[in-house]
Amino acid sequence: MDIQLEKKKGIRKKHLPYLIGGAIVLAAIAWLIFGNKGNRLNVDATNINIQQATKSQFNDFIRVNGQVQPINTIQLSAIEGGMVAEKLVEEGTLVKAGQVIVRLNNPMLNLNILDSEAQLAEKQNFLRNTQVTMEQERLSLKKEKLQLEMDVSRKKRKCEQYQQLFSQNLTSKEDYLQAKEDYEFAVNSRKLIIERQKQDSIYRNVQVYQMQESLNNMRKNLLLVRQRMDNLNVKAPLDGQLGLLEVEIGQNVPTGGRVGQISVLSDFKVEASIDEYYIDRIHQGLGATFERQDKNYALRVRKVYPEVRDKQFKVDFVFSGERPDNIRAGQTYYINLQLGQPTESILIPRGPFYQTTGGKWIFVVSRDGSKAIRRNITIGKQNPNYYEVTSGLDAGEKVITSSYDSFGDAQELVLKH
Repeated sequence: MDIQLEKKKGIRKKHLPYLIGGAIVLAAIAWLIFGNKGNRLNVDATNINIQQATKSQFNDFIRVNGQVQPINTIQLSAIEGGMVAEKLVEEGTLVKAGQVIVRLNNPMLNLNILDSEAQLAEKQNFLRNTQVTMEQERLSLKKEKLQLEMDVSRKKRKCEQYQQLFSQNLTSKEDYLQAKEDYEFAVNSRKLIIERQKQDSIYRNVQVYQMQESLNNMRKNLLLVRQRMDNLNVKAPLDGQLGLLEVEIGQNVPTGGRVGQISVLSDFKVEASIDEYYIDRIHQGLGATFERQDKNYALRVRKVYPEVRDKQFKVDFVFSGERPDNIRAGQTYYINLQLGQPTESILIPRGPFYQTTGGKWIFVVSRDGSKAIRRNITIGKQNPNYYEVTSGLDAGEKVITSSYDSFGDAQELVLKH
């Protein structure tokens, strides 16, 4: 007798592939219907800025603010320290070279001058006394020499007389020998006094020369001390305009202390601070222009300062040719600094989108203007008006350049007109 088997209920193994495939299809449909909505965003087209990419000459320049400064600024320092007694010139005044600006007072310097003068007078008196003494000694030696010469002459005659008498046996030999010895002694004494005169003359000349040299040095020292008195007058080293005057009456200024500054107005320069991003592209000789009173003026980079402070570095410009009328220190010029030669490029106008994307992507508007799709691009150089697009865009395509802050992570924008 056959036994009928009961069919098993539920999902069998052979049904699993169909169930998995169906689940995948349902998930894909659900993502297309619901999941994709998170990457799409409806946007009012009147609230965004749409610009067209164009192919044109890209002018590689940046715009910086520059301030007019004198071509040179000379610091005024006190050569000699002292207390400020008088200010003769006010800030902003045009001064001439050698004009006294500030007078200082230094009582100790006055005492030094008096002391140097006293020492000089004492030295002069000592030199005079020494010269008088030397002259007296010279005359005394001269007189002694005259006496010795007279003595030699007399004893020579006496010796000759005794020699003649001795030869005639009219005197003793002893008398003759004494007369001869006296004569020879007188001759030797005269030689000694002559040698002494020579030595004293040499010594006297050396001593007088040394004293004269010492006296001259003291005179020079006195002149230097008196010059120090003149250095208490702080003077303008050259023609210019007195800028800062940083001292007040009664203030004690040390030696070498800063007093003020003078601006040389023979020419002017323009100082500008530039973002450190451009430090490798800016060098001496680069050209620049600025507009003033509806006229363009040319500048060139004179100096690039290597220090970077607060993410900026300094650059000095000088004029190349004509200067504006009534140029004044402190004026501000808006300078276009040329960094390179113009090149043919794809350009899009600058806009706030760059702050969000960093120039790595942008929303490109479809041909019918109904939507905008996110697209990766590459931005190269930039100037105050345009970005240079090196890849990702073609001329004629339209892009959104306004702010992307409200778009979130949307990949596609539906533009509602």
